[in-house]
Amino acid sequence: MSEAKAGRLSLTLKSTMESVDEIEAAAEKLAAESGLDENERFHMAMAAREAAVNAVLHGNEYDPAKLVFASFENTGAALVMTIADQGNGLNPDSVPDPLAPENLLRGSGRGIFLIRSFMDEVHFRQLHPGTELTLVKLLAPAGKNS
Repeated sequence: MSEAKAGRLSLTLKSTMESVDEIEAAAEKLAAESGLDENERFHMAMAAREAAVNAVLHGNEYDPAKLVFASFENTGAALVMTIADQGNGLNPDSVPDPLAPENLLRGSGRGIFLIRSFMDEVHFRQLHPGTELTLVKLLAPAGKNS
């Protein structure tokens, strides 16, 4: 078996649920190739899926003229996923707290909460138009068990 090596994959996709599946699969593959355990692979895949759903559904509103951009990179120290849309933009501070009593039974609104729970770092950037999320999962130094 060869050691995971640094590399980058970039995707430009349509605003469809098939694109969400492709982004999730790419994240899971990156996590597996990087040697993450099953639990951490699941977290990476779910965070990517939630970010992709937000880009397709909330950002681009399924608009066929708008694209979703995703990149996946193993820097050696971390796995970095970037997912961007061409929508109206998002202020992450304006998203209601899904743990607030009035929101507990809502069927949506947990995506950003889950992303933040699953990843070590989450960064939002306004693109005008669009929003870019950078998701970071830190890798344990070689020889260290976490």
